[in-house]
Amino acid sequence: MTLTCDQKLRLLEELEDTWLPYLTPKDDEFYQQWQLKYPKLVLREAGSVPKELHKEVQEAFGALHKHGCLFRDLVRIQGKDLLTPVSRILIGNPGCTYKYLNTRLFTVPWPVKGSAINYHEAEIAAACQTFLKLNEFLRIETIQAWEELVAKDRANIDVVPVCIGPDFPRVGLGSFDGQDEVDIRNRSAYNVTLLNFMDPQKMPYLKEEPYFGMGKMAVSWHHDENLVDRSAVAVYSYSCEGPEEESEDDPQLEGRDPDTWHVGFKISWDIETPGLAIPLHQGDCYFMLDDLNATHQHCVLAGLPPRFSSTHRVAECSTGTLDYILRRCQLALQNVRGGAGSGDVSLKSLEPAVLKQGEEIHNEVEFEWLRQFWFQGDRYSKCTDWWRQPMAQLEEMWRAMEGVTNAVLLEVRREGVPTGLRNETLTAILGALSTRQSLRREWHTRCQCRTARTLPADQKPECRPYWEKDDPSMPLPFDLTDIVSELRGLLLEAKPEKERRA
Repeated sequence: MTLTCDQKLRLLEELEDTWLPYLTPKDDEFYQQWQLKYPKLVLREAGSVPKELHKEVQEAFGALHKHGCLFRDLVRIQGKDLLTPVSRILIGNPGCTYKYLNTRLFTVPWPVKGSAINYHEAEIAAACQTFLKLNEFLRIETIQAWEELVAKDRANIDVVPVCIGPDFPRVGLGSFDGQDEVDIRNRSAYNVTLLNFMDPQKMPYLKEEPYFGMGKMAVSWHHDENLVDRSAVAVYSYSCEGPEEESEDDPQLEGRDPDTWHVGFKISWDIETPGLAIPLHQGDCYFMLDDLNATHQHCVLAGLPPRFSSTHRVAECSTGTLDYILRRCQLALQNVRGGAGSGDVSLKSLEPAVLKQGEEIHNEVEFEWLRQFWFQGDRYSKCTDWWRQPMAQLEEMWRAMEGVTNAVLLEVRREGVPTGLRNETLTAILGALSTRQSLRREWHTRCQCRTARTLPADQKPECRPYWEKDDPSMPLPFDLTDIVSELRGLLLEAKPEKERRA
């Protein structure tokens, strides 16, 4: 969850012209405050990661960047379409998606066992394999971090090892009870990573951090969205300077070093507890455990060099996988007798609940999948053609649902239909059709917005599905304004008769 505009204004008004306090490692209270108020935030210094893995990951970042695989997202915030300052790509389990800021990202699949993926470049294939390897490493490290946290908690030890170097002694794997262990492993089972890249020198404008005076932000204060409840997040950070260029904070400098990338943390809605600005050096990893992501907010504070990060998550995929939406489409089309094609469609049931469910699924596949995918242009073909066949299948099923909607409308208009049944049917479908008309207009407008027109050809949003009026291949028009008005009129006409019967 991100702070709403009104919430931000109220907080800023409360602060007036004063900055909230925040701490960096050069402050004496920094580690004590971290241990006391941020115990579920764990940092693994770069030295605790194998050198060979560092090398592979950093080469993988470079390969994806070289092949143009990372894109700035055109997101919807408070009714405005804005390009994110950070370029991103989602890599993860085949068929998974991840949604943030009303934008559904589709995984470039990593090569899990049993998968068959056609990557367009050998370097892209190697990069996806590397991030799967990093994912497994971070999964194990996350479980270890959980165990250290739980062990200290059970021993009632106040000092938690929040910053862990390569020589830190590890506790054994026996820290958990049976069910606890299963639960922790599930909440550490990362299924996607969202890769980020930004070069601050090429960004003409970055927002200033508004509460603490921490400087320029690459990513504003937020909670990560769309995650399994209380699941962990692991982040591998790579800023593109050589190790010899890294230096400790200047002790004479007040606040954080603006040349160094930092991650900022604060407790949500707490103006008493100091925030933290933690410097991120090349190859550092940090972990947000348990409910930290829900109770705290974090931001990314820009340094001077370009920076990549790989942010591993347990995405909440109950309604966000290809298998899920295919099952939903199949459920909707079970009401079609003998299959649905371009000709007449015969429905098995006219029960209002069945029709309502079908129209809601129709909207779900159109607006949560097809339009989300094509709004992002042709970006996914840069890496792989994995999504091409599934999206064609979903579009075919969506087209069949257009035929179902047409069949329902023909039934509503048919003479001799009892008024009560007609009203029940109208009431069941009118909401979904009104929503469809409204969302089609919104998506069509978004595809033509000024920012969209500035994007390169392969990134320009495509309004798909789209068809012109009187297209003989489509049973219904794209613009449903007249149909929605007609249905509302039919419902109004029936009201006096209903009242007389009452």
